Amino acid sequence: MYKYSDFDEAFVRERCAQFRGQVERRIDGSLTEEEFRPLRLMNGLYLQLHAYMLRIAVPYGTLRSDQMRQFAHIADTWDKGYGHFTTRQNIQFNWPKLKDVPDILDALADVQMHAIQTSGNTIRNTTVDHFAGAAADEIADPRPTAELIRQWSTDHPEFQFLPRKFKIAVGAAKHDRAVLRAHDVAVELVEEDGQPGYRIFVGGGLGRTPMIGQVVRDFLPKADLLPYLEAIVSTYNLLGRRDNKYKARIKITVFENGLDTFRDLAEAEFARIRDGFSGVDQDVLADLERQFALPAFKNADPSALSAAVAVDPTLAAWVARNTNPHKVETHASVTISLKEHGKTPGDASSEQMRVMADLADAYGYGELRVSHEQNIIMPHVAKADLPAVFTALAKVGLATANAGLTSDIIACPGMDYCALATARSIPVAEKIALRVQELGLEQEIGLMKIKISGCINACGHHHVGHIGILGLDRAGVENYQITLGGDGTENAAIGQRTGPGFAYDEVVPAVERLLKTYLEKRETAEETFLDAYRRLGADPFKEALYGDAKKNAA
Repeated sequence: MYKYSDFDEAFVRERCAQFRGQVERRIDGSLTEEEFRPLRLMNGLYLQLHAYMLRIAVPYGTLRSDQMRQFAHIADTWDKGYGHFTTRQNIQFNWPKLKDVPDILDALADVQMHAIQTSGNTIRNTTVDHFAGAAADEIADPRPTAELIRQWSTDHPEFQFLPRKFKIAVGAAKHDRAVLRAHDVAVELVEEDGQPGYRIFVGGGLGRTPMIGQVVRDFLPKADLLPYLEAIVSTYNLLGRRDNKYKARIKITVFENGLDTFRDLAEAEFARIRDGFSGVDQDVLADLERQFALPAFKNADPSALSAAVAVDPTLAAWVARNTNPHKVETHASVTISLKEHGKTPGDASSEQMRVMADLADAYGYGELRVSHEQNIIMPHVAKADLPAVFTALAKVGLATANAGLTSDIIACPGMDYCALATARSIPVAEKIALRVQELGLEQEIGLMKIKISGCINACGHHHVGHIGILGLDRAGVENYQITLGGDGTENAAIGQRTGPGFAYDEVVPAVERLLKTYLEKRETAEETFLDAYRRLGADPFKEALYGDAKKNAA
């Protein structure tokens, strides 16, 4: 794992001291809120519906155990005893007092963390596959590349005031778990004729106008990554619209100018600046690849797991659902579900954070990950230790065996917290999870991606949900649109709107009708909801949603 250099340490401490002075001037009235707003946003501090919210960067979702333990300390000392893990692999604290934020930032700096560039029209936290470095299907660990991008993009003088926020993802696995094609730019590690390089996507994004990213370079030599990214972002910075914030993302720039035109301009800029990159970045990358070497795995006989699973069906269900194949046969990656039925997706209490930190130390080589699906990952766990991990997690409500199932819902904070939201998200997610549990259908349904957003900004990724739910305001009343057929994998697709929206109390019954229709019409138990939707088309699902209502109205 990467550890701060002396430069990193000095840079972050200087920013903390700078922001402390800015907060003091805001409190004593020397700065107005209008003057303070861009300063606080540069340091991840939002003014939400009820209080300030501090968004903390977790670079490419990778955490040390001491960093997770510090989150617990912050939650207890300056917040309300919990934190919220986000789809950008970050953590948010929803209740800090302004006067305490400098102390929180100092506490973060103590464990080599910060909140820089978690807001604003700049390059945000670069995300990766949450099983990065451990997944059996990856060609290499994408995190060194992500760290290189972090170092290049942090406080980049040209890219602090882009037309809009800018999001980059990096992946390296056969199965895309990083939603690459829904990003402004995505970097996929590939090989061509035995040579490592990258496939580059551009122009993806969700929100008001969802689009799937397109390939702008099918193969980019490894040494060309930073100059090529710089060329893309510079081209966007010049072309991107600043007259309309709803048309300012790079996806609109690519769409309005055409991919070929955008590519030609970016390639010309790349040719102009390439010689200015001396190769120091490749020396840095080589050093990073050494820092991200795998831990020294212990040699543990996995047969004990087979014996434990044979006599404990609850453990067996959790192992089957919440573990992922590891590149080392004696190990597995564990998904710690933050989706206990009826609880807020992505929330973890300080007690739960400490338990996860302790388990990482005891069984996980000190590593944890935040997934974009709002769960926590232990990337390296010996199979022999899985029963002990499960037992410890169960004691604090973290052993729900639902990874990838119906109740493993992505949901933004919605109108319970966010000043931009137009509808509630969290209660809808909670009610769907509880209803599926009551029906006893979750295991039978199998793989299911439900994603919920409380406004058009789509922080809940509803566009790429198998079932997507978007909450809107219709004349002061919450109204929920349903989309079907979205996909965030290598077969990415934007879900299609089914028809008129539903009132708040109609959403759960509508989802129930969809799930039952799927169970009735699937050909085999192996055919997923998404596969069935693609085979059948939208009509039977629209009939399930609206048929009865039409009949009752007639």
